[in-house]
Formats: sequence, C-alpha cells, structure tokens
Amino acid sequence: MIEHFFQCPYCWEEISMLLDTSISSSYIEDCEVCCHPIKVNTSFTDGDLTFFYAESIEQ
Repeated sequence: MIEHFFQCPYCWEEISMLLDTSISSSYIEDCEVCCHPIKVNTSFTDGDLTFFYAESIEQ
C-alpha cells in the first residue's frame, strides 16, 4: 500500500488515498473533505504507481 496525494475534482482540496500496489484497478471512493464520489483509476508496475487519474462521476 502507498499513500497518494491528489486534488479532489469537486472541491479542489488536496486529499490522500491508500492505494493497493498489488492490483491495477478502477473503483469509486468518496472524497474525505466534500464526500462526493470520485472514480479512481490506477496502474502499477513492479509495485510502482505508473498511472493515476481521479475524475468526477456526477454530471
């Protein structure tokens, strides 16, 4: 697991999430500040984060 910091696509606050380095995935997690759902996309190679993208899922 690694902690990754990024900006929420809703409230623009810097937040962090713990990412499981053993799997590349796409999942939904709520912002710890504004509670809006964020779609998180990750990819890892040999335990290193190679891709991270967080996007809003609400219109």
